[in-house]
Amino acid sequence: MGVNQLNQSAAKLTEQQFSERMEACKEKLYRFAYCYVKNEQEALEIVSEAAYKAYLSFEKLKNPEYFETWVSRIVINCAMDHIKRKQKYTYMEDSAIEYASKEDSVSLEEKMDLYEALDRLKPEDKSFIILKYFEDQRFKDMAEVLSLPENTVKTRLYRILDKLKKHLIKEEVDAQ
Repeated sequence: MGVNQLNQSAAKLTEQQFSERMEACKEKLYRFAYCYVKNEQEALEIVSEAAYKAYLSFEKLKNPEYFETWVSRIVINCAMDHIKRKQKYTYMEDSAIEYASKEDSVSLEEKMDLYEALDRLKPEDKSFIILKYFEDQRFKDMAEVLSLPENTVKTRLYRILDKLKKHLIKEEVDAQ
């Protein structure tokens, strides 16, 4: 066995390490899923499906230091698949609001407006908003999760924000 093969086998995750890393990021993964479906049970189902898929292929992960990015991408894909299967959106339960956001300074009405605005986005566009503003990720990290160039991530995020802003302004004007 060559030195290169030794380094590769040493870099592989064990089942125990996989389990520990999943446990460490389970809340973050739940928040990802919840932002997509806004239903506690469906979000748990998505995370469970993603964990199963990740478990089946964790040995193929080439760089264990990117575990969280890798499993986040699996959750995003599972959430988008779930939405496509259901072909409808569900609304947020009042009892689950504390899971969606860590900030208590935002009023319930503002949270509802935010979630309604997110519902208007395509699932692919939601990923940009969730990663940037719910998970507070840098553009570089977002680019890794989304498998896109960093500048593409920036451009698409700003276009999505502009689209949301125009829509919210139009709604505000129509309401008056």
